[in-house]
Amino acid sequence: MAGRRATAPAAFAIALGAAWAISLAATATAKDDSRSRTVFQTSDNCMACHNGLVTPAGEDVSIGADWRASMMANSSRDPYWQAAVRRELIDHPQAQAAIEDECSICHMPMTTFPARAAGGKGRIFDYLPGGRAGDADGALAADGVSCTVCHQLSATRLGDPATFTGKYVIDVAAADAGRRAFGSFAIDPGRTRVMQSGSGFTPTESKHLAQAETCASCHTLFTHAIGPGGADAGTLPEQTLFLEWQQSDFRTTSSCQACHMPVVEGEMPIASVLGQPRAGLSRHSFRGGNFFMLRMLNRYRDELGVRALPREMESAAQRTVAFLQQDTARVALVGAARAGGRLEFDVEVQNLTGHKFPTAYPSRRAWLQVTVVDASGRVVFESGAFSPDGRVMGNDYDEDAARFEPHYARIERADQVQIYESVMADSRGSLTTGLLSGARYVKDNRLLPRGFNKANVTADVAVHGEATSDADFIGGGDRVRYSIGAAGPLTITAKLWFQPIAYRWAVNLRGYDAPEPRRFVRYYESMASVSAIVTAEARLRLQ
Repeated sequence: MAGRRATAPAAFAIALGAAWAISLAATATAKDDSRSRTVFQTSDNCMACHNGLVTPAGEDVSIGADWRASMMANSSRDPYWQAAVRRELIDHPQAQAAIEDECSICHMPMTTFPARAAGGKGRIFDYLPGGRAGDADGALAADGVSCTVCHQLSATRLGDPATFTGKYVIDVAAADAGRRAFGSFAIDPGRTRVMQSGSGFTPTESKHLAQAETCASCHTLFTHAIGPGGADAGTLPEQTLFLEWQQSDFRTTSSCQACHMPVVEGEMPIASVLGQPRAGLSRHSFRGGNFFMLRMLNRYRDELGVRALPREMESAAQRTVAFLQQDTARVALVGAARAGGRLEFDVEVQNLTGHKFPTAYPSRRAWLQVTVVDASGRVVFESGAFSPDGRVMGNDYDEDAARFEPHYARIERADQVQIYESVMADSRGSLTTGLLSGARYVKDNRLLPRGFNKANVTADVAVHGEATSDADFIGGGDRVRYSIGAAGPLTITAKLWFQPIAYRWAVNLRGYDAPEPRRFVRYYESMASVSAIVTAEARLRLQ
């Protein structure tokens, strides 16, 4: 009644009724007995209760709103991923079924996982474009790495190599009414009934979701190289974030979640329906490095079916840029000295992350731009300038697909550029940006995390190329000596740039006459000038 507070039983009844209404509305278009929907549900079933979360200081930390603007939510909408998979199918048509299955298990898990569990394989292009009206399985595919994926991951064999490359464990045998959603908090019986009635899932306390091993299955990927005639050309460690973290000092101090899902300060309810204040709410923003793709998704949102609001996507991109600039690397200029008409100085780069930087998908690169100007502002030396078309000036790989820039311990010319990257070659030794053509790395000098001993690590995370013998390229960073001819008052500036999709990885798609590669190249060319950012900078003035 007006003016009276509802009793606890009445409040639960109201919440139960609201949850039922939410559940019915969300599942009105998915009433068949599809195998996918016995295991998973789309995120709209969760958002009604896990949005509307605002801190006392006025910050919105809504779980659903943060997630839907993340790369996790948009994993299947990613136009580069779609273009890259199409390229692989064109290059290796005999392996189409295996390629779609492996490439979808972590990008479209809610359709591929049940297909695998039933003895089949995942598909990708059957579900594109995503979000078609009346296509309930397509809605699951479009929802990417959604709530009921991560929150059903079992603690079984966490971190076991048998679970790598998307072989995570979810209990598919559980009856619909007994499906558990794991979380970090114990939930009382009343609130448990609210969630059961609204979603069909039983909230279950388990601390394993806060462990780095939970992330390992989809962020430790090994690809099987395909050689001429479809021959097996070996296995390539395509991305090894978890293994890199394991061999760093961070393994004893910080989990993946500590950096990528930082905890909200103070106490916050985890739900807007009868939520109680709790300490330790993890933000579901999933901070990473792909600011460029977030902005591409936002700019071409109508074509790609993006559901997050424009301001949410831009906010996610801004958070990503801030994360990269504050928490990934530092640059310093040291040891400047003049002798014999030459100026020599060192650029020190420190890796602040718990894995290689950059890491993950091998299209990512970081590089040093070093500029020296005289008292009048005239540039007397510059290495590593960024071009508006996405290239790094002086980089051999951007100029010629058959050559790449080596790792340097010492730089003396403007056409020498220190680029931290991994470069693949196929079984015949030709450079490639095709994952399933990549048989080995001919270069991997990505910055190593603190505690990483390049002389004593497993082959999966090894350094390749000239960096193996560079005594100044060690766990925690790198030091590069620059030697140039210059005199008089000078200002030295060193910048560390980061680019999620390097120029060569984009332009190599131009030769593929298919909708997805053509679309991505069009997107890239329209946005190449904003495809990279400066993550760290140092300046030194000399008289």
